[in-house]
Amino acid sequence: MLRRILCGLGIAALVIGYQLLAHYTNESTENGRWGAWVAIAPVLLIALLLAWRSSRRVIMLGGLILLSLALWAKWPLLEHHFGLVYWLQSAGMQLILFVTFGRTLLAGRQPLCTRFAMMVHGSLNPQHEIYTRQITLAWAMFFAVMMLTSTLLFFLTSLATWSFFANLLTLPLIALMFIVEYSVRKWRLPDTQHAHFLDAIRVFLNSSARSSR
Repeated sequence: MLRRILCGLGIAALVIGYQLLAHYTNESTENGRWGAWVAIAPVLLIALLLAWRSSRRVIMLGGLILLSLALWAKWPLLEHHFGLVYWLQSAGMQLILFVTFGRTLLAGRQPLCTRFAMMVHGSLNPQHEIYTRQITLAWAMFFAVMMLTSTLLFFLTSLATWSFFANLLTLPLIALMFIVEYSVRKWRLPDTQHAHFLDAIRVFLNSSARSSR
């Protein structure tokens, strides 16, 4: 348990530290070199991890080397437009989350929040199922609004203004969304045992680990 807590705290510290560093590089155009390195580093790291774990490791690593060479050849251009890389990361993640929640609302599919709730509680009563569908829609709309806001701020305001929203406000807004959802759930479902979102994540990770054995 202590190891998991320390691991979680370490990941949280890395995420927050990266966002603070990213905001610092976005505050001034003089930070072009730092901004380019900070913006591209997580992309290359994730690509390296995926390539290493791929069944076609040699081909994937070869492609990554070619990509790195292309980035090196265009490095001055990347330094000048490093903010675009930051925006693509931010808006891309919001888009992925929007699609992740939204696609489960299509006909014949189980809403994502319903799946999480069933992992924690088992069977759900009709009222609980309706609520979990509604909250899945709410999360999908939340990430859509976040993506749209990020895009408008990036193209219509300064890079520093966009960075304040993307790097300093995103996590607090997500945390606020969790708090609001938990409060609404207690009001809408007073007779239901209320588990935290982390409980669902823990059950999901445990079930994924068992299925991968």
